[in-house]
Amino acid sequence: QVQLVESGGGLVQAGGSLRLSCAASGLGFSAAAMSWYRQAPGKQRELVADIGRGGSTNYADSVKGRFTISRDNAKSTVYLQMNTLKPGDTAIYYCNANYLSWTYWGQGTQVTVSS
Repeated sequence: QVQLVESGGGLVQAGGSLRLSCAASGLGFSAAAMSWYRQAPGKQRELVADIGRGGSTNYADSVKGRFTISRDNAKSTVYLQMNTLKPGDTAIYYCNANYLSWTYWGQGTQVTVSS
C-alpha cells in the first residue's frame, strides 16, 4: 500500500520560510517522479514543482527563485524548501507521486502566510 505523508506546514509571516517534507512508503521511491501541488480556497489545484527520477526539476513561474524541490532517495523523502513566502502562497500543499503509471496523493499540509 502506497502512502505519502506530508509534514512541515504551519503559520508563518510574509517573508519567512518553511520546509515541507513528504515521506513515501510502499513504492520504489527512486523510480517515482515526485511533485508538490497546492490548492488555495476557491481555486483549482496547481502544480508548484516537480522532480524527476534523475533529479531534473520544474517550477511554476510564481515560485521560481523562491522555492526549491529536492529528494533523498535513501530516505524515500521529497522536500519543498519555501523562502520569501507571500500571502498568495497560502494553500494546502499536496505531495504527488507518479510510479508505474499510477498516481498517488498525500493528505495535504496547510501553509498559511500572514501579511
